[in-house]
Amino acid sequence: MTQSLASLEQQRSAILRRILELGDFRSGSVTAITGRCGKPNCRCHLPGQPGHGPNFRLTRKLNGKTVSETFSSAAELQKTQREVETYHRFRQLSQQLLEVNESICRTRPVEDVLTAQEKKRVTRSRAKPRGK
Repeated sequence: MTQSLASLEQQRSAILRRILELGDFRSGSVTAITGRCGKPNCRCHLPGQPGHGPNFRLTRKLNGKTVSETFSSAAELQKTQREVETYHRFRQLSQQLLEVNESICRTRPVEDVLTAQEKKRVTRSRAKPRGK
């Protein structure tokens, strides 16, 4: 079932409004890291001990390189988690926007705006290609 051009344009406008309402966002993912320290007498080296952590980090690509950021407080971690979630919503909306725009492009009628001179250039030669 094909939708009308007007309804597709309304969908596009609605998606753009939702994108404008997103607020702050950043790419990446927040992960929890646990590990052992370098002190051989620390409790983290005892059998059955989970190690230090979890320490949370934001990992993302920046100019082709992986960059990690640590958080100094729980409030900073929560703020970053909200921003990353908002980024994922932005990606979903961007995909929806792309799909609606492609539908608009397929639905919109072609306008014949070529001049007579331009139309003349479009025709192909009728000469037979030479054999090699």
